[in-house]
Amino acid sequence: MASRFSASLAEPVARLVEEFNKLPGIGPKNAQRLTYHLLRSPNEEAKALAEAILALKEKIRLCSICFNITDRDTCSICQDEERDHSKICVVEKPSDILPLERTGKYDGVYHVLHGTINPTQGITISELKIKELLSRLQDSSVTEVIVATNPTLEGETTVMYLQHIITPLGIRVSRLARGLPFGADLEYADDMTLGQALDHRQEF
Repeated sequence: MASRFSASLAEPVARLVEEFNKLPGIGPKNAQRLTYHLLRSPNEEAKALAEAILALKEKIRLCSICFNITDRDTCSICQDEERDHSKICVVEKPSDILPLERTGKYDGVYHVLHGTINPTQGITISELKIKELLSRLQDSSVTEVIVATNPTLEGETTVMYLQHIITPLGIRVSRLARGLPFGADLEYADDMTLGQALDHRQEF
């Protein structure tokens, strides 16, 4: 954002515009619109937004089992006894769970790696929740691991590594079908494509 424009704004306005502009998908113009919307809004609305943001940072933690985000020790999916706990779907990040849930095609549980193997970025195996996944697989009740990493080079590297270490345990390892284009992000795939990918997942 041009410094001349910023200098013409009151400091609190310029600061909020700058903070909104840091958010993904929010350009300078949208940052300005959001800021002026809040400026016109009742104090209660602005206060509610501020409190929601603070609560997000203060109360959210990682599930002690699957490492999804939750506001308690164990997330609602892991606590759900009606789900099939013999199937674990492995995803890169918590936001990947939402589109898979929307398909209505999957009734198992999840495991969030919090990234993929990416040596160029300094992300190694030890920095992901892989050790915790293997610990869950010691329970003989798990019969299938569905690897749902994004179809990228890093995602593929992670898939191959997981297949290499899980298959010797006698557990079926499958992956989403190739309805997902290479290089696409799971989070932004449409529900029908994801549903078909789950239905036609491939065993290694």
